[in-house]
Amino acid sequence: MRIQFPLYIGVLLILLLNSCTEESKEISNTWTSYKADAKASSYSPLDQINVSNVGQLKNVWTFHANDVPNGEEPAASSQANPIIIDGVMYANSRNQTVYAINAATGEQVWRYVALEEGEPSAASRGVTYWEDGDDKRILYSAGNYLMAINAETGELVPTFGENGRVNLNVGVRDNPEEISVTLTTPGSIFKDLVIIGSRLPDFYGAPPGYVRAYNSKTGELVWTFHTIPHPGEPGYETWPPDAYKYAGGVNCWAGMAIDTEKGVVFLALGSPSYDFYGADRIGANLYGNCVLALDAATGAYKWHFQTVHHDIWDYDLPAPPTLVTLQKDGKEIEAVAQTTKHGFVFILDRETGESLYPVEERKVPASNLPGEVAYETQPFPIKPEPFVKQFMTEDDLNHYSDADHDSILKTFRSVRYEGLFTPPDLKGTISLPATRGGANWGGSAYDPDTDYLYIRGNNLPEIQTIVDADEHFKAQNNTRFELGRVTYEKHCVACHGADKKGAMEDVPSLVDLKKRLSENETLLKIQQGGGKMPGYKGVITAREENGIIAFLFDMKDATIDAPKITDGEEKSNRFMNITPYRTWSDPSGNPAMKAPWNTLNALNLNTGEYDWQIPLGNDKKLQEEGGPDTGLLARSGPMVTAGGLIFISGAADKKLWAIDKKSGQVVWETELPAANNANVCSYVLDGKQYVALSVGGTKENPSGSIMAFALP
Repeated sequence: MRIQFPLYIGVLLILLLNSCTEESKEISNTWTSYKADAKASSYSPLDQINVSNVGQLKNVWTFHANDVPNGEEPAASSQANPIIIDGVMYANSRNQTVYAINAATGEQVWRYVALEEGEPSAASRGVTYWEDGDDKRILYSAGNYLMAINAETGELVPTFGENGRVNLNVGVRDNPEEISVTLTTPGSIFKDLVIIGSRLPDFYGAPPGYVRAYNSKTGELVWTFHTIPHPGEPGYETWPPDAYKYAGGVNCWAGMAIDTEKGVVFLALGSPSYDFYGADRIGANLYGNCVLALDAATGAYKWHFQTVHHDIWDYDLPAPPTLVTLQKDGKEIEAVAQTTKHGFVFILDRETGESLYPVEERKVPASNLPGEVAYETQPFPIKPEPFVKQFMTEDDLNHYSDADHDSILKTFRSVRYEGLFTPPDLKGTISLPATRGGANWGGSAYDPDTDYLYIRGNNLPEIQTIVDADEHFKAQNNTRFELGRVTYEKHCVACHGADKKGAMEDVPSLVDLKKRLSENETLLKIQQGGGKMPGYKGVITAREENGIIAFLFDMKDATIDAPKITDGEEKSNRFMNITPYRTWSDPSGNPAMKAPWNTLNALNLNTGEYDWQIPLGNDKKLQEEGGPDTGLLARSGPMVTAGGLIFISGAADKKLWAIDKKSGQVVWETELPAANNANVCSYVLDGKQYVALSVGGTKENPSGSIMAFALP
């Protein structure tokens, strides 16, 4: 017998089915862009994995990139934050190859090799997804190019740009043949636009960091915002009149957030170049170190908030702004939360850019460097309080041995130090927080269920060693090798070390480089960048390029035709910090300042108060017997979930932790096969919640991997 339903019941069933389908799709697509969503929240609404059962988490699949030949140096920790669209995970490897992976099994669907053999790869934090009906694309940058990849086939989309690629060197102020513009953080989508920042060298001669939007279908440039204003543009008066012709930096390397309903993009901008000396850019230097709000469709200026005036400390805004909602004075307010390298959280009204908590402009120390004019005041928010130390005394110095303590105490008493915003000085300066934060690129995680913000912070001081570049880096003879030696000392020694063995974690050794790379491959890396290193094309001269090749390849007899600089030649003041990005340590290599060196902090946005702070990571050799964990330097950020958990990793002890977001207690941890330096993501497929992250390479698997965890 055929049952007849009234028409309205049939319509109701159709509506319910459509609603369920849309709801299911929304739940399944919970991590569709870098840091989860357009708001850069790093929040997962999934709660299948929760405080009560997280102890049962197991590794359910591991994907190996297999794009670094066995026997090569293991890949440094990948920074990629995978995204998941309709059951497919998209991520990039250390070698900047893009992968589509079955998110339930870890099996490869396709891969796209973005770089030609011999082209240098650089740090990259993920990919961007865009769709219009059946047209589904991965937008990705490698080298100096933005490219569109068919999300279903892994092939370039030929109608985008020129045969699938857009040259990012074109459209910036400087000659595209003489610069190298790349991306570290993936672009963000607003309707049919992909909005991008840039990665640039932090040095004299760097290009400006214009923000640009391209049409995701055609690759056409739609708008450009001059982060170093041109004549007639707001902010021009905060620079010398001709600065727009020569000043560089002020780039959005850390990422952005978009209010898709209001059509506003919020950018985190870096400092002007050079980072530690600004005699050629006297003034506040807008839009350096600004949270900047633009109309996402047109790039038109809406508002800005500058967190550091005339930056001479490398206090870039290191992470995307996070769009949050909080309760204040009985009202619900849409806001922007910005973490900083120097340890503040600025909470700004999303509509106006005004701080929701009082901010004081306080007088700070003056500079002693010739020509430098440090800005007289800097902004200090009254709330929230800093999430890391901003001042140290002799009592904060470690005492692992009498000799080591005496050495760092002597240093402490000999250098200039007047607390936060002590200017770089020829006698040396303590910087705390330092060039690696405070906060770093992993950013914060916002929980919309509780209005809490979770922030990772580094507590590691540095000693700024300022030298007159012309006097300090002086060639002793007229050989290419000697010119290369001083060029290496000027640009490379801070990271790679005087012995070429690597002075920082995740920085490769350059010893016996000629056994691994050709001269041309090495020159490409210098020009375009590689790993953490930005490209130096246009920053160093062709003579210096030839010289550094001679130095790295031990060509001691090579001569150079160009004449040496004579004592009478006119020289401009160029002061440099030759020890950035290095933790101040005692002679035995131990951190000069007492632990904790890294913490996780829970900030109640409604009150501006912190509920708890815990150390993250542990150096067992340096831990006091029976004392708390030491914390370890790390750059990746937290993910918070509706299941009451914070997932975070990224320290040298290779741990992945799950932390109770209410109490700050570690409720689960596992040791990864290698160091991790990437943000965690979470998604659901066929009713099962997964937690996944990128992991660095090992001797057995130098390419690195992506690991996924789930409940049994």
